Amino acid sequence: MKKIKLLLFLLATSFVPAMACPVCERQQPEVLKGIVHGAGPESQWDYAIVWTMLAIVALTLFFSVKWLLRPGEKSDTHIKRVILNNQ
Repeated sequence: MKKIKLLLFLLATSFVPAMACPVCERQQPEVLKGIVHGAGPESQWDYAIVWTMLAIVALTLFFSVKWLLRPGEKSDTHIKRVILNNQ
């Protein structure tokens, strides 16, 4: 029980350093205020890169979960049947 409480405490406090300090918060654009440290994006290309990466990650997660739950191989000659039936 002590390990669980310690884990929850560490998880709850680990997000505090990720919040932006007041100096960084003034330098950030309105969208990112209070979220990140640093100077912020330097051009509109930075936003395009981030949105593209977000779309790729979302699609990868969607298809990973989809094919994990319903793989779709129904054939008895599929390679997974050889491995599963070989026990």
